[in-house]
Amino acid sequence: MIEKKYFGKTGHLSTRAIFGGASMGRDGLTEEESEKTIDLLLEYGINHLDLAASYGKGIAERRVGAWMSRIRDEIFLATKTGMRTYREAKEEFYSSLERLQVDRVDHIQIHNLTGTDEWETAMGPGGVLEALIEIREEKLARFIGVTGHGMTAPEMHSRSIERFDFDSVLLPYNFVIMQDPKYARDFHNLVKTCSRRNIAVQTIKSIARRPWGERDKVRGCWYEPLEDQLSLTRAVHWVLSHPDVFLITVGDINVLPKVLEAASRTNSKPKDAEMQSMVDAMSMEPIFRGRQALMKQ
Repeated sequence: MIEKKYFGKTGHLSTRAIFGGASMGRDGLTEEESEKTIDLLLEYGINHLDLAASYGKGIAERRVGAWMSRIRDEIFLATKTGMRTYREAKEEFYSSLERLQVDRVDHIQIHNLTGTDEWETAMGPGGVLEALIEIREEKLARFIGVTGHGMTAPEMHSRSIERFDFDSVLLPYNFVIMQDPKYARDFHNLVKTCSRRNIAVQTIKSIARRPWGERDKVRGCWYEPLEDQLSLTRAVHWVLSHPDVFLITVGDINVLPKVLEAASRTNSKPKDAEMQSMVDAMSMEPIFRGRQALMKQ
């Protein structure tokens, strides 16, 4: 079974590996594959699902919704809205409830809020935050979070939690991205603040290997993931060795069993030398760009 930790101030004892529902949005996923995925999650005791309205343009929520009558009482259910205004966010949220076949969720999050201009819209009058606060007041969701991809995520999250007392944040975290000094500094500052204020920290891209480049995209992830069990396990253990974070699994159901197996066998943190050796051997590269290369090429 996978270790559990209180999800910030929510009071929910969540598995430290949280199911990333993007993997359920893949085209061509069969009902049998969906069922096997849900059964696998239950087998490993996963009790926290993280979805978004945009995953597969609603397909992921619809597929998970088909199983809600069976698993709703066993899981902490989270979804996200990518809208930035009050009206659009409310409409998208109600559509999520319909697709998920539930009358409420546990956790609603602002999806990928990292741009300065959209931040002002989302957090200002008539923005998505007003909608989510109202949704919470109406008891359609209990908690509110903010998520982000890319190199500005920790810096923007620090700004967000100063504006509003979010219950969670979500952002990239792996060995490669933490070789960028500014990202690492911003990440550590954010986590320190979150720890002090009991805000849950969710991390993504733990097993990112490199961009696909010219290679055939053979997995559901937009980046190429690590797949051999030894390297993947080392990457997962590196993330979970940080006591203050949760790990969102992976965007491909075929890689998911390996991630869950790794998460169920966590041990001591791999040494930096081991991680760097893996980076070199696996030709790992940053998947987010924007300032400078994150590591020596």
